[in-house]
Amino acid sequence: MAGKTGFRKNPSKLLRVGEGFQLSAQDTDAAPGFDGRKRDSATVLALRAQTLAELQEKLFAQAKFGGTASVLLVLQAMDTAGKGGVISHVVGSVDPQGVQLKAFKAPTKAERSHDFLWRVRREAPRPGMLGVFDRSHYEDVLIQRVHATAPTEELDGRYDAINAFEAELAAQGTKVVKVMLNISPDTQKQRLLARLDNPAKHWKYASSDLVERACWPEYMEAYQVALERTSTEAAPWYVVPADKKWYARLAVQEILIQALEGMGLHWPAGDFDPAEECRKLAAT
Repeated sequence: MAGKTGFRKNPSKLLRVGEGFQLSAQDTDAAPGFDGRKRDSATVLALRAQTLAELQEKLFAQAKFGGTASVLLVLQAMDTAGKGGVISHVVGSVDPQGVQLKAFKAPTKAERSHDFLWRVRREAPRPGMLGVFDRSHYEDVLIQRVHATAPTEELDGRYDAINAFEAELAAQGTKVVKVMLNISPDTQKQRLLARLDNPAKHWKYASSDLVERACWPEYMEAYQVALERTSTEAAPWYVVPADKKWYARLAVQEILIQALEGMGLHWPAGDFDPAEECRKLAAT
């Protein structure tokens, strides 16, 4: 494999949405840039988890001494794409006290009385935190577009509002990393059947899943528009092939590591003299 990362090519470059990106042209079963196989993935994931945990601890520590930086990982996908697995296996490898996780559900009546970004702003990561959105403000331009529950002109305004919101976060010191886990309809079908075959997974299944599944082409079109309109320098999108769960976890982990490495994090200096404190401690 290509060193400790297992990647021969940088996934942050390979998977980033750029000009001319076409979602329909992406191979959901691919493993772009990874030099190993599934059997190598657990070893690489565990090894890189140490790097991720150290970076996250530096981020958290800096906030204790006035640092304002934070990270927001946005996870969007069709059902069964593996968001929960990424949270468990990637985000779950860092200190939980430095993680701020929010799973957005359908807005409540009170939330609907406000602007669509109102509830999202309230969950933005605090300084030092690794924030994770399990679904996000993008639901308000995906579901609404697919089911035509908002006028076109209102949706157009929402893309602009999202860009402004994310630029504001970036200006305040939040590194925004947006990931779409991209699976095929065949893979989703297999995973839904697996849920139905396992009573321990029935709680994850709802008949409404089939309603949304029937709108697959419309969702792909909605994602294409969202990716085109909102992948910016301040808040880029990464489309990660997710038919192979092991690859998706590795890729998101590496993208997150590279984002943190680019923030120039360091261990903050204490407001004391270590040698003097050692002398005091020795005297106790």
